Amino acid sequence: MRTEHYLRQTCQYEYAFVGMGQHSLTNLYPVLHYLGVPLKYLCVTSEAKVRLIERKYSGVKATTSLDEILKDETVKGVFVSASPSAHFTIASQILRNGKSLFIEKPPCQSLDELNMLIELQRLHGSPVAMVGLQKRYAPAAQLLKRRISKERLVSYDLHYLTGAYPEGDAILDLYIHPLDLVCHLFGEPEILACRQVAEDSYILMLQHPHVVGTLELSTAYTWTAADEILKVCTNSGVYQLRQMEELTFMPGSSTLLGVPMEKLRTRNNAVKYLYQRYNVMPILANNQVYTQGFYSEIEAFVSMVEKGKDDVVTGLKSIRGTYELLQAFKETL
Repeated sequence: MRTEHYLRQTCQYEYAFVGMGQHSLTNLYPVLHYLGVPLKYLCVTSEAKVRLIERKYSGVKATTSLDEILKDETVKGVFVSASPSAHFTIASQILRNGKSLFIEKPPCQSLDELNMLIELQRLHGSPVAMVGLQKRYAPAAQLLKRRISKERLVSYDLHYLTGAYPEGDAILDLYIHPLDLVCHLFGEPEILACRQVAEDSYILMLQHPHVVGTLELSTAYTWTAADEILKVCTNSGVYQLRQMEELTFMPGSSTLLGVPMEKLRTRNNAVKYLYQRYNVMPILANNQVYTQGFYSEIEAFVSMVEKGKDDVVTGLKSIRGTYELLQAFKETL
């Protein structure tokens, strides 16, 4: 039954892909292949790559011309994962031609550019415009959002720790992920405090509608042991989300007349595992491409293009709060 369900999921439209970097090859192309998304074009900037692509991928037309793709009416959706500095120009061209757009983060360099893209989508009727902020689609993050929506929040702290990032803008290229995650989970914030502690390393305190949180965003650590940990304290206990791979919950201690019961008698703090990636079974649900949200975001985009619906978790309008936070963040420095 599972096999037949998978085989019935076919696409009626054709698609194109702009860009061929390591992220595309590792995380996006495998999902497109698994879903059976028919790529008609693959657009790159190098003529040398064009010849190599057509030898590697049968049935795909390699080109250096975005215009060729945009003039083809059979292409309904375009995936873009190119240089971040080129994203705004490419996205603008695609939206002007009324095609659906999936664009990797960051889709643009500023809030003003984001507003321009939103207006282009409105003016030219692009059915779907989606940004690749895949953490919103990660199963553990979705579960956490459902759980905390039913509880009274106390506070949260998030640590996003990597090694040096000399090849780009760490705030826009890297920190957009944790900043977008807290906007998605807790609502649009204002910055209460911001302190730069080293090059591309910051401590922030944010005020959301119902909770205050602190963030450590840093490139002063190491890529070998890069880490991302989010702890959320609620009235019922503490949630911990680690790298989208594991979500745990530790219930809080009860009190008697204001006195913690754990001080009166010993108790075992049992940690509940709400979500965990299991390495033993090599199935889709235990693949990092799935647990990190890449699979679900691409599946959602293709499904919306095929059905002609725009119900995007990471639509252009939905990330306006993230870009307002990024702009305020940069203005404090």
